[in-house]
Amino acid sequence: MKLLFLACLSPPTGNRTTARRISEYIQSSDHVCTLRDIADFKSSSQVSDLISEEKFEAVLIIHLYKGGRLLLGSGVPYGVIFGGTDINEDIKDEKKREIMGAVLQKSRFLVAFTDQLKKIAEHHWIYFWKYYSPSILFPIFKPFASSKIHVQPQGVVTKPCEKFKWIEFLQNSGIQCKNIDPYIFLLVCGLRQVKDPLFLVDAFSAWHNKEPRVYLIIIGPEVDTAFTQQVKAKVKRAHGVYLVSERPQEELHAAMRDSFAVVNSSISEGMSSTILESMDLNVPVLARNIPGNRAIVKHENTGLLFFDPSEFVEFSKRLISDTCLKESIVTKAKKYVAEHHSWNTERETYRRLTAKLL
Repeated sequence: MKLLFLACLSPPTGNRTTARRISEYIQSSDHVCTLRDIADFKSSSQVSDLISEEKFEAVLIIHLYKGGRLLLGSGVPYGVIFGGTDINEDIKDEKKREIMGAVLQKSRFLVAFTDQLKKIAEHHWIYFWKYYSPSILFPIFKPFASSKIHVQPQGVVTKPCEKFKWIEFLQNSGIQCKNIDPYIFLLVCGLRQVKDPLFLVDAFSAWHNKEPRVYLIIIGPEVDTAFTQQVKAKVKRAHGVYLVSERPQEELHAAMRDSFAVVNSSISEGMSSTILESMDLNVPVLARNIPGNRAIVKHENTGLLFFDPSEFVEFSKRLISDTCLKESIVTKAKKYVAEHHSWNTERETYRRLTAKLL
């Protein structure tokens, strides 16, 4: 089978890593899989023309709205992988919600990273069809939730760069630590509002003024230009907080591995690949207490969950002072990832689902 795979590839996000991994699974099943960036297409007609010209037999997409709107009218079988933002955020927009509903109807299958994302989709569209569609049509729509949505947690693969130089990385970031042993907290995210990279800046800056050994590094691509300028201006005025441009994945994994802890401050998440990668790298995670993060982080078990900046500082101090707590968290987190986020299981799931597109 010749398959077109549409995903958000630029700027780099967790979806790009996921898409490349899944693309390799499909290729290993003796299919031809062409991975393209959603940003390359301005209309569904452009995608239809490409499908016709290249004779693609099926399509796979990540992100129900961004990818799905390009498939309306394509006429080829397709499957959808929820991105997280589509179900958590885009669903609140009436126009986007209508488009996503149409995409859902025609998809062969849908994949959710967590049970929570599946429940949100089920609740919304079943409710919508039950109360706003003609009652005679409801029996047709109702089965979609149980028959189409498959829950498949993301698999984890980490490959830290062997030649990575930690001290050089810190110096290039602006941190001079010749006479101190610093505690580096690494916040990995694309610079966009849903990731809320400024959530902890004020509290961290105040903490750094009292404890000069603690530093926060925000690292990731500039996704939203206007918002990026806000981040840069805020970080410039802060103490102990540094902004670093994106790095190749292997270098990023090495930086995560060498950090004291990895931080997630997102407003919403589907399933954070950075959190899972940190667990796999034996690095403790401090994550904002939101549904997407609670699905993979159990407080004081596989990580620490905070509601606000003051709790973040409190839990960070505990992590620094309580070595036993830190060791317990990384051990349990590593075990959790091995048991629930196996890339082998993920591979078999996508091989099986791809067959539904034949």
